[in-house]
Amino acid sequence: MKSFYNRSLETTTEQWGAIEKIVFRFIFITFLLFIFLVNNGTFPLLNFLNSIVDEHLHVIIPLLAKNYLQLGYDVAVVHSGSGDTTYDYLLLLLIISLAVPATLLWTAIDWKRANYKTLFYWLTVAARYYIGFMLIQYGSMKIIKLQFASPGQFKLNQAYGDSSPMGLAWTFLGFSKGYNMFMGIAELLAGLLLFRRTVTIGAIFTLMASANVMAVNYFYDVPVKIISTALVILSIFLLAPNIIPLFKLFFQGAAINLKTVGEPYIRKKWLLYAKQSLKYIVITLVLVTKTTQLLQSRTVYGDGAPKSPLEGTYIVETFKLRKDTLSLDSSETQKWKKLYIGSVKSAKIMLMNDSIKYLDMDADITNKKLNISYRNDSSKTKNQLRYSLTKENEMILEGVLYGDTIHVKLKKKEFKLTSRGFHWINEYPYD
Repeated sequence: MKSFYNRSLETTTEQWGAIEKIVFRFIFITFLLFIFLVNNGTFPLLNFLNSIVDEHLHVIIPLLAKNYLQLGYDVAVVHSGSGDTTYDYLLLLLIISLAVPATLLWTAIDWKRANYKTLFYWLTVAARYYIGFMLIQYGSMKIIKLQFASPGQFKLNQAYGDSSPMGLAWTFLGFSKGYNMFMGIAELLAGLLLFRRTVTIGAIFTLMASANVMAVNYFYDVPVKIISTALVILSIFLLAPNIIPLFKLFFQGAAINLKTVGEPYIRKKWLLYAKQSLKYIVITLVLVTKTTQLLQSRTVYGDGAPKSPLEGTYIVETFKLRKDTLSLDSSETQKWKKLYIGSVKSAKIMLMNDSIKYLDMDADITNKKLNISYRNDSSKTKNQLRYSLTKENEMILEGVLYGDTIHVKLKKKEFKLTSRGFHWINEYPYD
C-alpha cells in the first residue's frame, strides 16, 4: 500500500495547479466550518465551545435572514429534532458565504505555496473522525434498539394511510431487531476510519451506509438530509485519492496499490509519541462518553425503556358512566373507545370522536389498582381504578374517575405484526 506522500517528501516542491490549490482552500474551509458548526454531538469535547458560538449564531442568523433575505417569516431557533430547519439551511448558506471570501483572501496571501499536502492530511483526519464517531454513535443506537423503537400501541393501531412517510419508515425499521443489528454493524465499521491504513476500506463501508441513510432521508422525507448528505460527500472525499485505482480494480480487474495519506514528518520522538497518545486518548474519551450517554438514554427511550406489565391495546366493549351504560355510538365525550398502555408511567385514551387524552398512569400490580390523572389537569388530581384480568384477554376497570363512577370492560387486541414471528418455511407468502 503506497503512501499518498512520503515523510521524506514533507518539504517537497511538487507543484499543485492553481485551480487545484484554490479548490482545496475552499474545501478545507467549508469542511472544517461544517464539522465544527454542525457537530451534532460528534465531538463531546467541543460542546462547550460550540455552545458559545451557537449562542451568537442564534442571534446573527435570524437577524440576517430578516434584514436581507426577506423570507416572509421569522426564523425560529428551536431544538425540534429536525436537522433540516430553515435555520440549518441558513447556517449552511453562511458557511459557504464565509468560505468564498476566505478562499479568495487565502489565495491572495498564499498564492506562491507549492502544495497543501500537510493540510490535506489534517483535513482527512478531521473528516475521518467526524464520520467515524458519528456513525459509531448511530450504529450503537441501532444495536441497542434506541434509534428505531419497536412500534408502540398507538402506532400499531394507526392506519397505513394515516402514517407520515417518516412514520412509515420508522415503523418498518423499528419492527425488526435483527435488521437493526444488521444496520448497526454496517455503521460500526466506520471505526476503520480511525486508523490511517484502513481508511479506504472504511470509507467504502461508510459511503454505502451513509448513502442508504441519505436515500431513506430523501425519499421518506426524514429531516436529516443535510447531515446525511454531508456524510456521503465526506466519504467520497476520503476515497478521492484512490478513485482511479478502485475503478481499475472493480471495472478492469487490474492489480492495484491503494494509496494512504502519509503522516507529516515529526523529527522529535516525544512529539511523535505525544501525537499517538493523544489520538488514543481522544478515541477513548469520545467512545466512553458516547457509550455512557446512550446507555442512560436507553433506560428512557427506545426498546430499553421500561414497559407497563399491562402493555397493550384494549378495545372498549362496555362503558358504564354513573351506572348508565353508554351506547357504542354515543357522542358522550367521556365515553372511551380504546385504551393504549405502553410505558410504566403513561397511557392514552381514545374517545368516541377519535380525540386522544393523554394520561399519567402507573399500575400497582400487588393491589390490582391503576393510578390515573389527565396530563393536562392542572389540579393533578389522582384517581384510582381497580382492575381485574380474565383468561380471555379481558380487563375490567372500575372506580371513580374525576368524581364519576365508571365500569369499563375491555378486550385486549392482538396484532399480526407482533404475533406472526419468524418462519423458515412458508408455503405461501403471508402478506
